[in-house]
Amino acid sequence: MKLRIGSRGSQLALWQAEHIAGLLRGQGHPVEIEIIRTTGDRQQDVTFVEVGAKGMFTKEIEEALAGGRVDLAVHSLKDLPTELPEPFALAASPPRADARDVFVSVHHANLAALPAGARVGTSSERRRAQLKALRPDIQAVEFRGNVDTRLRKMSEGQVEAILLAGAGLDRLGRTDWIRERLDPEHFCPAAGQGSLAIETRKGDEATIAAVSFLDDADTRFAVTAERAALAALGGGCQVPIGVHCRPFFTDGQGSADWEIFAVVADPANGQAIRIRHRELQREIGAEALGHLAARLLMDAGAGPLLAAHAGEAIP
Repeated sequence: MKLRIGSRGSQLALWQAEHIAGLLRGQGHPVEIEIIRTTGDRQQDVTFVEVGAKGMFTKEIEEALAGGRVDLAVHSLKDLPTELPEPFALAASPPRADARDVFVSVHHANLAALPAGARVGTSSERRRAQLKALRPDIQAVEFRGNVDTRLRKMSEGQVEAILLAGAGLDRLGRTDWIRERLDPEHFCPAAGQGSLAIETRKGDEATIAAVSFLDDADTRFAVTAERAALAALGGGCQVPIGVHCRPFFTDGQGSADWEIFAVVADPANGQAIRIRHRELQREIGAEALGHLAARLLMDAGAGPLLAAHAGEAIP
């Protein structure tokens, strides 16, 4: 069947759409890609907080999907809300790329090597908060734009380093810029980071069946746990919450259990609450693991930080 993919027009978004299109063509489906300009793409001169993060990179694409202009959308999963609105479905979670954040710099080997007072570019409250926790002596600078724009700004000396999702640089073949991949235990990624999301109309059974081969069970488990934790904490993509779930191996037979990391941090003062938990895969489901991580964070004292950031009490 012929399939039409809706995508943002950035270099990374088009790489992602072309990647999925190639896999679908390999299954015999003719595929077209329609570029759709989103609110987040149009408003590059304001911060994420000012523009309002909810749906900023997805709203116009979902409108095209709902109206039948496209049959599926390829997103970075971390851009999607934890609960999709009607009439949409998360039809597939393809195998995940590296979920870690990376430290990118021209002159400095790693985050620890930055001199006091150095400027680090990021548009993420989550990264800003964890940066403040690890290096309160350096300055986070609001930094927006596509990957090439951010790399150019850094090369021009506007900042000494930037923080990015490693998956984007990996996909674009720009790994020569990476100086350090940050351990999730100390610098926790966003829920769903490194994962693609194939979004369809909920009732479009033909398209859902066509993309079903793209779904990876381990990726689906991990991102479901992460998004469940984020939902339980009341967070969105600009609340300073990090959640990362990954398999670990204990029996030598290739059977994975799971560990989950989570953090809530304050970008103003760097105060951070972190948890790490390991769980046997056979003893818990993905959503239950996410809810457990959220509860462990709350038990560790994350409530006041969340309430202060949201401006309201967290149940």
